Amino acid sequence: MARIGIVAAALVSLVACATTSGGSASAENASNRLSYNELFDPDPFPSTYAPYPGVPTVITNATIYDGEGGEIANGMIYFADGHIQSVGQSLDIPDGATVVDGSGLWVTPGVIDIHSHLGNYPSPGVGAHSDGNEATDPNTANVWTEHSVWPQDPGFSRALANGGVTTLNILPGSANLFGGRSVTLRNVPARTMQGMKFPDAPYGLKMACGENPKRVYGSRNRSPSTRMGNIAVARQAWADAQRYREQWERYREDGGARPARNLQNETLVGVMEGEILVHNHCYRADEMANMIDMANEFGYRISSFQHAVEAYKIPDLLNENGICSAMWADWWGFKMEAYDAVFENIPMVHAGGACAIVHSDDQNGIQRLNQEAAKALADGRRAGIEISDAEAWQWLAINPARALGIAEQTGSLVSGKRADIVLWNGNPFSVYSRPQMVWIDGALMYDMNDPQRRPISDFELGQPGEGSVR
Repeated sequence: MARIGIVAAALVSLVACATTSGGSASAENASNRLSYNELFDPDPFPSTYAPYPGVPTVITNATIYDGEGGEIANGMIYFADGHIQSVGQSLDIPDGATVVDGSGLWVTPGVIDIHSHLGNYPSPGVGAHSDGNEATDPNTANVWTEHSVWPQDPGFSRALANGGVTTLNILPGSANLFGGRSVTLRNVPARTMQGMKFPDAPYGLKMACGENPKRVYGSRNRSPSTRMGNIAVARQAWADAQRYREQWERYREDGGARPARNLQNETLVGVMEGEILVHNHCYRADEMANMIDMANEFGYRISSFQHAVEAYKIPDLLNENGICSAMWADWWGFKMEAYDAVFENIPMVHAGGACAIVHSDDQNGIQRLNQEAAKALADGRRAGIEISDAEAWQWLAINPARALGIAEQTGSLVSGKRADIVLWNGNPFSVYSRPQMVWIDGALMYDMNDPQRRPISDFELGQPGEGSVR
């Protein structure tokens, strides 16, 4: 994940810039210009993820939703070496391949949850585990939520087995205007967060608008305490980050004293350089429009609005700006900014040409995102919005993959992509259906008919009893 933006590029080029255009630079300046890796590591917490071993596998006779809106009846899919090799109506079965009869079953890409707090608000939900909100300042862009992720959270295996979730984006909470960096994980057992970390996935930045930050800091007689305060404080943070970027540009060009590192500004500069993707907690349509204007002012792009209860009012604006909306099927009314909701929100955004996503924000909801999508699909159809089942699976697959910057690797059943696959024991939009088998990078990670393929974290194994040897 060693993406290097203007700050990093400035540091990388310091040695090359040791002479000016006139060919003269002081020895002192030249000696001050250290290379980037001598200053700090651009990827101090790299992914150590390695796929579990798999075997060449062919699923036959299944209904296949490819994740991009396509459907193949009585189709076949062949995957090996961690990747999808071919998908079609009829394929040659390679010698030695494991064959899974999918008659009467459905195949989809693995579910991607773009808004999860597994690991940083793990189960059991006690105060000692509450690590998702660094609610100490409106701007905590310096924190990285991956440093709160507890890989033994039992929620990971439940999301895999009950929900077919193969990839998830872990976000910090929404107490702050800038909540910190998010991290994308593979849903596999690992001893460390880095063992789950999706290789080369871009970082995200969690931002928030509306009631949460103004309530948190207004209750402490601090700014922001109003919506106008939210925007003012956020704009000042972006202005400070612009100045930080300019300091490094001047240092790159002229040398002199090296600017002090500022982890908040490094994250914000990474956003302005397009390396870090913004996932913006926002409910109301007018506030989403305000956030788009602020993004345009400071030269960054919003990848997704999270929750987006009023996204149905502005699908044209979302489409025009290439912004996805991650939404619930029917959560509403729990605070004022969530009040003006319609159950047709997701299909209306989709029908309006914008990118629609179904998300969880909940350790239980993540286990039934297929059912959440089914509810939204049914609500849309009752309102006369005709969307096919295969088309709706985009809400759980390719659309979240695009918003996370990983669509070239996963999110659809396309030759060459990671073999993240769910075989469902019935129509995946049925309340009665659940995953029968789940593969991640072609490795069978769950099989409902094999007790040995049901991941259990160390934490779930219990505690030593009285009298045990310690």
